[in-house]
Amino acid sequence: MIKVMFVCLGNICRSPMAEFILKDMVKRRGGSFEIASCATSSEEEGNAVYAPAAQMLAQHGISCAGKRAVKFSPADYQHYDYILCMERRNVRSLDRVTNGDPEGKIRRLLDFSDNPRDISDPWYTRDFQQAYDDILEGCEAFYDYLRREGKL
Repeated sequence: MIKVMFVCLGNICRSPMAEFILKDMVKRRGGSFEIASCATSSEEEGNAVYAPAAQMLAQHGISCAGKRAVKFSPADYQHYDYILCMERRNVRSLDRVTNGDPEGKIRRLLDFSDNPRDISDPWYTRDFQQAYDDILEGCEAFYDYLRREGKL
């Protein structure tokens, strides 16, 4: 089983979108995964997925019902195989928590794509379609990477 944790600042927009996009992808394409998402901060802890992010998922037939924001913990580092961040700022935050990522688990989601980059936070940009498109690109590239590496 491949264990994947997606990470963003608040766990109410990008990382839950990634969690549920990959879960949907795995349901359609196959594979044995444990998929979750979390935040680097505690400011949104316990809150539901932000309505515009949930609506964007729903437009693509994906539900995130019941998801509540949680904060990354050191135990998450030990549990998950891949810790995929939405932007460099998330990577830097986790480096402090994990003492520099000694096992090399932390990467940006779009580092798997042909165009590595940060995924802009739609909380600030208000562009939920762009966030969805970027996250989908990253999830597809990550899934393809796992297939090429013989992990699926």
